[in-house]
Amino acid sequence: MSSSSRGPGAGARRRRTRCRRCRACVRTECGDCHFCRDMKKFGGPGRMKQSCLLRQCTAPVLPHTAVCLLCGEAGKEDTVEGEEEKFSLSLMECTICNEIVHPGCLKMGKAEGVINSEIPNCWECPRCTQEGRTSKVKGGRERHLKKKPKPPIASAEGPAVPSPSPQREKLERFKRMCQLLERVPDTSSSSSDSDSDSDSSGTSLSEDEAPGEARNGRRPARGSSGEKENRGGRRAIRPGSGGPLLSWPLGPAPPPRPPQLERHVVRPPPRSPEPDTLPLAAGSDHPLPRAAWLRVFQHLGPRELCVCMRVCRTWSRWCYDKRLWPRMDLSRRKSLTPPMLSGVVRRQPRALDLSWTGVSKKQLMWLLNRLQGQTESRGRLQGVAELRLAGLELTDASLRLLLRHAPQLSALDLSHCAHVGDPSVHLLTAPTSPLRETLVHLNLAGCHRLTDHCLPLFRRCPRLRRLDLRSCRQLSPEACARLAAAGPPGPFRCPEEKLLLKDS
Repeated sequence: MSSSSRGPGAGARRRRTRCRRCRACVRTECGDCHFCRDMKKFGGPGRMKQSCLLRQCTAPVLPHTAVCLLCGEAGKEDTVEGEEEKFSLSLMECTICNEIVHPGCLKMGKAEGVINSEIPNCWECPRCTQEGRTSKVKGGRERHLKKKPKPPIASAEGPAVPSPSPQREKLERFKRMCQLLERVPDTSSSSSDSDSDSDSSGTSLSEDEAPGEARNGRRPARGSSGEKENRGGRRAIRPGSGGPLLSWPLGPAPPPRPPQLERHVVRPPPRSPEPDTLPLAAGSDHPLPRAAWLRVFQHLGPRELCVCMRVCRTWSRWCYDKRLWPRMDLSRRKSLTPPMLSGVVRRQPRALDLSWTGVSKKQLMWLLNRLQGQTESRGRLQGVAELRLAGLELTDASLRLLLRHAPQLSALDLSHCAHVGDPSVHLLTAPTSPLRETLVHLNLAGCHRLTDHCLPLFRRCPRLRRLDLRSCRQLSPEACARLAAAGPPGPFRCPEEKLLLKDS
């Protein structure tokens, strides 16, 4: 019976599912591979629809809806105890014909099947093995199910030799080639070794190889039959005494390297300056200059500015001015897409709120690295001064990058960051930290890893005016009161418990 007559599912491969038990299945996403960066939870567009590279299941199993192609029933290996009975009642998928059957439902007699021990419920069915089909799975470990059949009895016409499969023939040829390569003597060895081997064999080169050696200008010595080379790049080796010479071509010589051309760095042309006037359809310019339009745009909110950017190209360029975007609020966004991050960089805000978003560490560092180096005409660096990162999974490594890429912060919000503790406060207030002299407002509310040992470290910040330590479980009110009484230069006042304020 052909596979097409067995049912509509014959020959169609079933998609396997996770085993949910291996080490890759139980771990979390890395957030760094190209599949994770594509996910919406990490700020990507979500087009690939692939799992993390580190979460690729090593032993995928058949889906629960898989049934036997012959009897139409699912796997019943849990109902028996013996190993052979369990195997005969379990579902097996052939890697060649993709048919899912019970091994007990196949009536192939003494035919031989091959199991793949690396993937569960995977084998080469006896029918494909008997027909000599090649497997699609390469490099997998195989185990024979039954004993090998006895060699066929030679008939009167001649011995009946079974035809091996093409894959096994290729494997045998590879094994013979490896054995020949192992017998090749080292080219740097002395000629006495090759002479002794050739004397013991008692044979010489054949007549077919002599012209090639003569053309090379080297006459073979009497009784030498080791390793010879000619201009064609071929070697002649005698694997055993009395055997014929075998020759094979070595790898082709590498092509000559092309001459190195002179390299030139090609950069895009600089952006054209923004127009100072608004051109009209009649060909003339609007009487109001660009500075007057910007003063009008300063009275608009973000939504109205986005509407104005769709009016014309000139207004679109004017509305990107960073004086119109002193603050940007992207809090509580499920994901941040690359166009959103590019829009933030183009607007260059002074205050940025990324609290409770799905921004990854790479996206945050990419963003901060492009918000710090904009130079004004007065020569003063214009970077982000207020940053809110509440609810993000920031570690000490992220804070080190934050100190390097945003050295001019005056207000920092790290509230409800689960990984912020005493070492994080030490990083922020260390002698090498640039934020030690610039921090004015610091919010660490809800950071449950903070203890009383970190409170004396805040005395290193002389400009600190507001310190929020509310909802920190391991901080005692008495220690906060002592810090408020001593404080950095001048005492603090406590309108609420664990909230320290200082009048400017």
